[in-house]
Amino acid sequence: MADFNVDVAIIGAGTAGLAAERKARAAGARTLLIDPHFSGTTCASVGCMPSKLLIAAGNAAHHVRAAGKFGIEVGAPRVDGPKVMARVQRLRDDFVSGVKKQIADLPDGVTVKASARFASPTELALDDGRMVAAKAIVIAVGSSPVIPPPFEDLGDTLITNETLFDLEDLPASVGVIGAGPLGLELAQALARLGVRVEVFDKSAQLAGLEAGEPETSLREALKDELGFHLNVEPEARRNGDGGVTVSWSENGETKEADFDRLMVATGRAPELDGLDLEKSGLELNENGGPVFDAATLQCGQSPVFIVGDANGDRPILHEASKEGTIAGANAASFPDVQSFERSTRLQVMFTEPNMAKVGAEPDEDTVVGKVDFADQGRARAMGVNQGVCEVYAKAHCGALTGATLVGPDAEHLAHLICWEIENGSKASDLLNKPFYHPTLEEGLKTALKQICKDIGLPKPDSRDDAELPGDFGSD
Repeated sequence: MADFNVDVAIIGAGTAGLAAERKARAAGARTLLIDPHFSGTTCASVGCMPSKLLIAAGNAAHHVRAAGKFGIEVGAPRVDGPKVMARVQRLRDDFVSGVKKQIADLPDGVTVKASARFASPTELALDDGRMVAAKAIVIAVGSSPVIPPPFEDLGDTLITNETLFDLEDLPASVGVIGAGPLGLELAQALARLGVRVEVFDKSAQLAGLEAGEPETSLREALKDELGFHLNVEPEARRNGDGGVTVSWSENGETKEADFDRLMVATGRAPELDGLDLEKSGLELNENGGPVFDAATLQCGQSPVFIVGDANGDRPILHEASKEGTIAGANAASFPDVQSFERSTRLQVMFTEPNMAKVGAEPDEDTVVGKVDFADQGRARAMGVNQGVCEVYAKAHCGALTGATLVGPDAEHLAHLICWEIENGSKASDLLNKPFYHPTLEEGLKTALKQICKDIGLPKPDSRDDAELPGDFGSD
């Protein structure tokens, strides 16, 4: 006999798991939230929030250094590493405490501190010997950093985004393996705080972008702050100085560099080991994860659902929350499972300049509008005139479909485009909206006008179409 008999059991108390439990309980289900630690979400503890705290510190130091171009001489900033890290840790812990309070406020009997594994498609065995019987199960186990074999034996010289924020002081030098969004965000933050940083990646492009003007503009913007070694296969070993030596071949030449620490930022993988998925009856994909429907989060026709980083489809906080809500509703109503419309994809990288990806990639039915922020009026005034943005629309009607953005405050431009895609807006619709002068948003007009021109739309009857000196850049 089971020790717990519930309608919905949720494995993992991260963002997706908490959302699934909340939605299922709101639908009237008896829920059980299972987690071995209840230590807070990935976002609060090791992801979104501590990384932004470090980025904010790096940007503060950078802006002091950059003040000279405005005629303001303040000298070089003195970075106090222990104080920087103490602030990161203090505010991170505050964010985590907020999550823990949410968990503590859950009704009695909803949580159990344990690890769980499948005993059958509807039964879970806990590591304390107790058993859970559930009508439906939500897998929300999250993810953990991937450490490739060449870097597994580096001991405490190796750091990840899960250990970087626990350092008491800033290292003098860091090698970064991985030029994806996470690696670049942390690499730039560290460099701006006075750390010598070099970035290595087997890809020839940055941030997972395709070769093209946005990627080129991002590389040009970052190259003065970071040393890049792209299209290489680095290896590493501990050295006699207590640090790490990275070796690689570049342009036919073997090279080496020494660092105090090596940060591996090659991605995260779902924490599915230990779940005994072979006993779940689920069909597994080539990576060993359950096959699932992205619109329902259901695994096949089973009473099992998988959400958030555990399914690896959209490993972003707002998507994890949405997926948890979808899965919670469907688990509570199982076998009456509904498909839900997913939101437009939105990804932001918080380097300066920002990088953002919105919506769908361009295809043969896509027209592209571009704006180069090098000549954009407000960007030039602020001294942040770097980056190229591409906006995508359907060639037959001009309806917006996506964007790849590299530029100042692109995080905000990305939201505007994302919302307009969801509204079904066309490029001409946006041109008929007001654009305040001078703003970075004005830069979008250049791309939108190009789209309208390329698909033969008549010039919009814009209410503010007059072009002022230094207004939008080149049309």
